[in-house]
This record gives sequence, C-alpha cells and structure tokens, in this order.
Amino acid sequence: MMWRLRARRANGERGQVTILILGYTVIAILLVMGAAAVTSAQLSRVRLLDAADGAALDAADSLDLGVYDAGLGDAVAVSDATVRDTAAKYLAERPLPPGMNNWVVASGTGSPDGETAVVRLTGEADLPFVGVLLDRLGGSITITVESRARAGLQG
Repeated sequence: MMWRLRARRANGERGQVTILILGYTVIAILLVMGAAAVTSAQLSRVRLLDAADGAALDAADSLDLGVYDAGLGDAVAVSDATVRDTAAKYLAERPLPPGMNNWVVASGTGSPDGETAVVRLTGEADLPFVGVLLDRLGGSITITVESRARAGLQG
C-alpha cells in the first residue's frame, strides 16, 4: 500500500519540470532577441554618427567664396547652403551602412555662426528579430544624430 502512495505522488508530479524549463527557455530567448535588437540600434546610431562626423568635417573644409567679402576670420567661413549641399553630396557618395534602411540630411543642418558646420542626419534602423514586427505595426526606429566641425585658420 505504501508503494502505491509513492507511485501516485511520482505520477502526479510528472511533466511539471518540463513546463518550467520551457517557460525559462522562452524568457531566455526573448532576452537574447531583445539584447540583439538593442545592440543593433546602438551600432546603427554609431554608424550614423560616423557619417555625420565625416559630413561635418567635409562641410567645414568647403570654401564658400561668397562669405569672404568681409575678409578672413579665424576659421574657414561656411554658409548654411554650403553645409547642406556638402553634407548631401557626402552621403550620396557613401554606401548605406549595414543595419540602416535609409539616411537623410535633417533640418537643423547649416552654420549657426558662419564658421561651424552643423550636420544633422536622420536614419531608419533595421533591427533584427523585432524589425519585422515593427514594420507590421506601422512603425520603425528612427535615429537622429548631430555633429559639429570647424576648420581653423593658422596665420
């Protein structure tokens, strides 16, 4: 009679650990997928910032002959139009980095003081695993970065 009681207890507990392990496995997979998506978003931001840095440096070195009527200052003179045009040309000549669906020169790109080139870029990140879900929901991850550069003159 004692062995029947033990057999009932053993049979009543069967399968419970499998459900627990399955639950923990699902949680672990979701954590890994989330970490991969966050890492991909960070890498996309870094790549976009790298492109903005290059565009700002290129724009800071671009000469705008129309602003030299008043003489030379302590830095290369640039205008809003020169910064925007140079940044757009810089992006057009570069391949789209991995993890990015698109990138554009955003509003706010220009020169606030006539000597500093400010480049703002906006891009749409392509995230692994969750990107398809976001697309179906009608959203995406948009990243905006800003970079500044100034080319000084030595006299």
